[in-house]
Amino acid sequence: MNIVITGTSRGIGKYLASYYTQKGHSVYGCSRNEPESSSPFVDPLYYHHMCLDVTDEEQVKEFSSHIYGVDVLINNAGISSMNHSLLTPISTVRKIIDTNFVATFIFSQYMAKLMNDTGRIINLSSVAYPMMLEGESVYSASKAAVVALTQIMARELAHRGITVNAIGPTPIKTDLIKGVPEKKMDEVLQRQAIKRYGTFEDISNVIDFLIKPESNFITGQTIYLGGVS
Repeated sequence: MNIVITGTSRGIGKYLASYYTQKGHSVYGCSRNEPESSSPFVDPLYYHHMCLDVTDEEQVKEFSSHIYGVDVLINNAGISSMNHSLLTPISTVRKIIDTNFVATFIFSQYMAKLMNDTGRIINLSSVAYPMMLEGESVYSASKAAVVALTQIMARELAHRGITVNAIGPTPIKTDLIKGVPEKKMDEVLQRQAIKRYGTFEDISNVIDFLIKPESNFITGQTIYLGGVS
């Protein structure tokens, strides 16, 4: 399969790039910077990387021109900023919305055009949205928009056989949460049915399920990990 993954320089995206190349799939990754060199990473025979701004339509268009057929798109790129709504700079608001939502829209639009009738789009949302976490208003709003986009695009692309689903991970120990106080993270974990951090393997397990040929009747869904309350 040809799999496109955004935000592959580190974290979840880097893990997924390694995971799927090791399975023998061709992975097309992108990020603002080159991937971190720490191993294990990816087999260069199966991995193709391009440095780009995921919010820039022209750069995404150029990226798509080098790919001949897309089977799976994983919209992973995302950023966060924890702050009270009254103290969040508008520049931060725009940056989060552009990276988490607009980039998801742009990639979905361009990659869907390269898919056949078994295409899969997987978007990354977050449990921050259903939990309505204080201090995460903009981040949560951007992920709520991803859920809405998932539901609507699922209907719009259904006639082409393309499914669109989302995953809402519980906190995973990546750079995205490294600046969040430990007490705050403990409070989040205590609100989950399963009170632990998520793992990269939790993410790939759900993606594997959603991209199976037998999952072609599942679309417009968001699967939240760990249980939320």
